[in-house]
Amino acid sequence: MNDDRTLVEAVLARAPGAFERLVREYQGLCWHIIQRMVRHPDDTRELCQEAFLRVHQCLHQYRHESPLKSWIGQVAYSVAKRHLERKRIPIVEVADDEDALSPLDRVSDGFDLEAACADEEIAAGLHAEIEALPPLQRTLLTLYHLEEVPIGEIAQITGLAEGTIKSHLFRTRARLRQRLEARLGEFA
Repeated sequence: MNDDRTLVEAVLARAPGAFERLVREYQGLCWHIIQRMVRHPDDTRELCQEAFLRVHQCLHQYRHESPLKSWIGQVAYSVAKRHLERKRIPIVEVADDEDALSPLDRVSDGFDLEAACADEEIAAGLHAEIEALPPLQRTLLTLYHLEEVPIGEIAQITGLAEGTIKSHLFRTRARLRQRLEARLGEFA
């Protein structure tokens, strides 16, 4: 957090190379969020540039209340979400059983996503199924399982309640397990 403060102050003071350092530090996170939302390389590149332009324009509003990573992630998510809304692409698949389980019941379903990736055939099937997910579920899954962003930070990035994120993760893992079992037979 102290490094965040130093970097932000350097960028705001227009120190040579400071903004480039910020971009290098967070371009991977920005790319992952936007790419998982829009899945089009040209759009992703353009939207990443737009996200960092907004970061540059609005950095003076950053108040150090959350990690800089979360704040930049929130900007990237917002840019990608607006892009999908402009193109009228739904970002979430609505479940019929939305209220069937309480958020506490949805925290874990016992499915070990990482263990499922151990086998190459399963990993290929899992990758294909992840790519077929709606943008929000794909992004949440990527942030939580691949980027290892804590649920609290994902909530800051997306503006979603923690219980909603847990619910999406639970339903997404259940959907992946079901589709992989149908594709490859019982493996879990």
